Amino acid sequence: MRRGSIALAAATVATGPARAAETDVPPWMLEQGTPVDELPYGSPSPFEKSVVRRPHETLPFPTSASVLTPLQDLEGIITPNGLHYIRSHAGTPAIDPAQHRLLVHGMVDRPLSFGMDDLARFPSISRLHFLECSGNTSFYKASLIKPNWNVQDTHGLLSCAEWTGVRLADVLAEVGVKPGVKWILAEGADAAAMTRSVPIEKAQDDAILAYAQNGERLRPEQGYPLRLFLPGYEGNINIKWLRRLKLGDQPFETREETSKYTDLLTDGIARQFNFVMEVKSVITRPSPGRGPAQPGFCEVTGLAWSGNGRITRVEVSTDGGAKWGNASLQEPILSKCLTRFRLPWTWNGGPATLKSRATDETGMVQPTRESQLAERGPNFYYHYNAIHTWQIAPGGEVKLAV
Repeated sequence: MRRGSIALAAATVATGPARAAETDVPPWMLEQGTPVDELPYGSPSPFEKSVVRRPHETLPFPTSASVLTPLQDLEGIITPNGLHYIRSHAGTPAIDPAQHRLLVHGMVDRPLSFGMDDLARFPSISRLHFLECSGNTSFYKASLIKPNWNVQDTHGLLSCAEWTGVRLADVLAEVGVKPGVKWILAEGADAAAMTRSVPIEKAQDDAILAYAQNGERLRPEQGYPLRLFLPGYEGNINIKWLRRLKLGDQPFETREETSKYTDLLTDGIARQFNFVMEVKSVITRPSPGRGPAQPGFCEVTGLAWSGNGRITRVEVSTDGGAKWGNASLQEPILSKCLTRFRLPWTWNGGPATLKSRATDETGMVQPTRESQLAERGPNFYYHYNAIHTWQIAPGGEVKLAV
């Protein structure tokens, strides 16, 4: 095919039909590009400069804050390392990996201290998993919700990556677990000394001592040089900058699992150790902040995930839930990993209300807001996973609806 034909095809796809001629040559074809030796570490195109993380507006302290992933601008299921969400309680420590140690002690046969080179001698594994803050989509109180929020605001404490490291079970086998162990205290090396109690069953199942993410060593804000990764569990328990594991026969009742990261029920009792991030989904396009919707064909696409396993079904409604259609699930469909769904739709230009409803392999179906509020009450801050709604006005504006 001639060069002019290729240019015409590209123009048609990108902007619709346009006049073109064999002599139409874009200016970037008339000069040499940037030398490759000037790009020691790759960066996005300057035309993608708006695709960035943004701080969460409700956490004003720079060292105890959240930075949100722009999910509405991403493709597929993998979050680039530079866009992975951040939640820190005391800023990001600068840790020399050559000096970093992991102490494993308590109810063990052989208390040991591991350097990073020691851990690297264990067989490595790599797995794709999502990571989500339990405070993501905290919509129990309608008064806290702002109608101008987009996907980054509502769901931005969610990312997905390939995590590489060693099985925690292999390290525990090296130290020897004494009979009666039920819990492990995991402690980070940040100034907050972040600590959480981890069930021994999870530690010996699929827990990872991760030292790499998406093919490169962890970024400092993601726990460099070592973090505990617990697939499907709430983000706070995935301790970054991991320095200590203490085995015991009961939970350690740390600050992060007593006064924080507990869920207040209607009878005034707080539910502890609510670890699993249950089935959830969100439509990322059409969505607020991506320009007005245009009448005609529009592919509805989004993300679904569950800490209980694989996504088996996603349904989409364009009329507020009166009728639902099955979306197609895009490969790969993996356990405790984001799954992208797609549904072809032709918008007639009138009012529309978009919802998505996911089901996981345990049979759990994403609940309605009404049913979740009735079950848990308005003070159950964490682990909100109800069906999410966008409204499209006749002019094409897309807004959050609750």
